[in-house]
Amino acid sequence: MKAYILLIIVIIFVIAPNKAGSTIPGHTAIAKSDKDNITVYAKKMGSLYRDFKIDFKGETYFRPFWMNDTSPTYAPKIFYEDINKDKKKELIIILTQSYGTGALDEEVYIYSYTNGLIDVLVDNPIAIIYKNVKTKLSTEKAEISVGDKVSIVDITPLKIRPTNLFADIGFGSIIDYEVKDNQLIAKIPGKIFPAGFIGEIVIVYEYRDKMYQAKSIEFQPVDL
Repeated sequence: MKAYILLIIVIIFVIAPNKAGSTIPGHTAIAKSDKDNITVYAKKMGSLYRDFKIDFKGETYFRPFWMNDTSPTYAPKIFYEDINKDKKKELIIILTQSYGTGALDEEVYIYSYTNGLIDVLVDNPIAIIYKNVKTKLSTEKAEISVGDKVSIVDITPLKIRPTNLFADIGFGSIIDYEVKDNQLIAKIPGKIFPAGFIGEIVIVYEYRDKMYQAKSIEFQPVDL
């Protein structure tokens, strides 16, 4: 019974808004949109911000399990735009959990508003790639198939040692989200050896069946 009561209390603090919108001791404003009256607060714990709070137009929402790197360069990004074409704006927050040489791990959260912020599911871009993209890799070329479109990349100019070449093209070390032209977009580079990228998969999302799913998937090569 005690465990059940504790669970209810946690759910209330995570989901329910606080109309007062007051700050919490120890929290710091790490991202804001003044024109939309939206501020994201968090506590600094080592190299990460944790224990998040969203002040959305005077209502407060807690997200205790979120994480973001403390580097100002990778502060959370806030967007408040109509990305599902329903003539109502959605709140989009992009977090950076980690970054490094050849690595970037971002997460995106989208909320609609109906008497409070409502989470909307976003299909995982890596799952989308696994379901829709086929790849082959040899010492001479990389082949990427998206539907009926096949892209061939000549990798011989890179002069890669066979021992350094991956068994196949790898995706996932970089997941980069952006909001452009009222659309959510994910860019996921393809890697063929530890520091070698041959291009990126670009996924444009649309709202369908009560979640954000891939509207289009395209491979864009880079000049080698």
